[in-house]
Amino acid sequence: MTSTLAVSSGEPSGIGPDIAISAWTLREKHQIPAFFVLADPEFLAARAIRLGQNCPIEITTPEEAGHVFERALPVVPLKNRQTDHPGVPLAGNAPATIEAIEQAVALTLAGRARAVVTCPIAKKALYEAGFDFPGHTEFLAHLAGQRLGHKVTPVMMLAGPLLRAVPVTIHIPLSKVPAALDIANILSVARITSAALKDQFGIANPRLAIAGLNPHAGEGGSMGDEDENIVRPAVETLQAEGIDARGPLPADTMFHAAARATYDTAICMYHDQALIPVKTLGFDDSVNVTLGLPFVRTSPDHGTAFDIAATGKAKPDSLIAALRLADKMAMHNVHKQRPAA
Repeated sequence: MTSTLAVSSGEPSGIGPDIAISAWTLREKHQIPAFFVLADPEFLAARAIRLGQNCPIEITTPEEAGHVFERALPVVPLKNRQTDHPGVPLAGNAPATIEAIEQAVALTLAGRARAVVTCPIAKKALYEAGFDFPGHTEFLAHLAGQRLGHKVTPVMMLAGPLLRAVPVTIHIPLSKVPAALDIANILSVARITSAALKDQFGIANPRLAIAGLNPHAGEGGSMGDEDENIVRPAVETLQAEGIDARGPLPADTMFHAAARATYDTAICMYHDQALIPVKTLGFDDSVNVTLGLPFVRTSPDHGTAFDIAATGKAKPDSLIAALRLADKMAMHNVHKQRPAA
């Protein structure tokens, strides 16, 4: 397998190209693992000039990218072109954005890249071009399912320097969370998380802290019955399966330093219950990780930031963290069986 990571360039009008260029310029200072970018080489070169970055671009193959990395930013070219129009998402760029993701996945599954690292995308521009998925994660699961021949269930993890957290429900209104929670959902997320901690993080016996939904984890049912009727039975099932899971735990006492030392990942019931502590503890260097895929995928934990695209203000910290984490995860993932290319 090649030693490089595949980076999809993301939304061309956002900061994805900026942070990819900046990460390459900082490769020696921060000991960044070798990567190549799937992009339109002319577009990326134009963005580097806009940014005033000394970043030579060299067209290459995934196999040669590691050799190129020391002297230039390796770019594996796309068939579709990208238009450099900072701050204004264009539906015409959508085919290239989609192609970059598809190629990153295909190359990684074929063993020509070690892992997939995705730069942020603009969903609205993709929707206008006919993109039929809610976002990155669902599209990646679809691509993986096509290769494997069965449905893939993706799980979102936010991994920071001091905390890993996984939400059971994600982008739904808070008012709909209780109805969306059930024992099966909690079990599925916890099982996938436990397996990934073993296979991709190298943790032999993962410890899961399962948060309650309600204040004080329901206070014995006096503050809602979901914790006793849904969360607790799920935890008991996980324990019976040999998974080291504890809960339901009051979320307000789960995230201080002493509590975090007792588990490897927090399983949370809704989006903000997971993301607020992760981002508070590591705002600039937290990473979005998709678990449950037959390959490693990480991404910066931020959006396209159209307002600062091509201004030089975008910080590459989260992308650098995503590259480093993908590299580490791929080391543990190397022995997992891969589907045929």
